[in-house]
Amino acid sequence: MLLIAVLLFSGMAWAQEAAKIDSSYANSHYRMRLDFFRQMPNLKKEIVFLGNSITEAGEWQELVPCKPVVNRGISGDVTWGVLARLDEVLASKPAKIFLLIGVNDLKRGISTEIISANHRRILAQIERYSPKTKVILQSVLPVNEDMLAINYKNINNALIVELNKRLQVLAGEYGNVTFINLHPTFADSTGQLEKGLSTDGLHLKTVAYIKWVEYLRKEKVL
Repeated sequence: MLLIAVLLFSGMAWAQEAAKIDSSYANSHYRMRLDFFRQMPNLKKEIVFLGNSITEAGEWQELVPCKPVVNRGISGDVTWGVLARLDEVLASKPAKIFLLIGVNDLKRGISTEIISANHRRILAQIERYSPKTKVILQSVLPVNEDMLAINYKNINNALIVELNKRLQVLAGEYGNVTFINLHPTFADSTGQLEKGLSTDGLHLKTVAYIKWVEYLRKEKVL
């Protein structure tokens, strides 16, 4: 009985945190972007860049020309938001999904355990509904803590490193998932996001996306 009570309490605590996350991702921008995505035609062998504002800001179609690339980034999105719209992403049975999500979860104070658990749910859904899709699970980018505004106070590189370790282990559990560590491309010698590549300590300057794509090509995943 004691064990049951502990499990119930743990489940309730997790559910309460989940409800807190799930209640706020679907803002007007999220709904507008998702409505646009749902009305766009599916492409054969789509290459999907999936994530939050960092992904949304990428000019992926220009960076990866002559390939069926689509941008499925939504500014402010979290792991719960990706889960809620994954059906739209998988409707085309994409060839590849480049997934980068989690920093906004950290911003909300969500634990790395919960974030990685949501990643597991995302990967499981992809495996179930589009088993031939190759997933490139990208590490959460470093931040430059000195540049961050006060509303990003919950984000730090120690938590990002912890989350990325969880994601790397998780990727190893799936045959069709490759973990890509983007830190060598964006971090300085101290592990901070290079100031010259960022606008605010979190988001990237346009030129940084060229380095990003070059690294993906170097790793032979693009």
